Amino acid sequence: MKAGIHPEYRKVVFLDTSSNFKFLTGSTQASEETIEWEDGNTYPLIRVEISSASHPFYTGKQKADKAGGRVDRFKKKYNLS
Repeated sequence: MKAGIHPEYRKVVFLDTSSNFKFLTGSTQASEETIEWEDGNTYPLIRVEISSASHPFYTGKQKADKAGGRVDRFKKKYNLS
């Protein structure tokens, strides 16, 4: 790799603000805010609004579109089978 052009890769903690779910991972994202993790070390903290702990697709609370496509809506509107 060419020196001086790549961001620093380090361990950071991501916090899902909607569910208070935290996970430690590697990232190049920087933050002034820090948090003490379960291992006793301090890591930068990145706040996110949604993660796998709160996203409807992963939690099973996703609503399915039961209206059908454009053709189905047309047929329903004009009572065509």
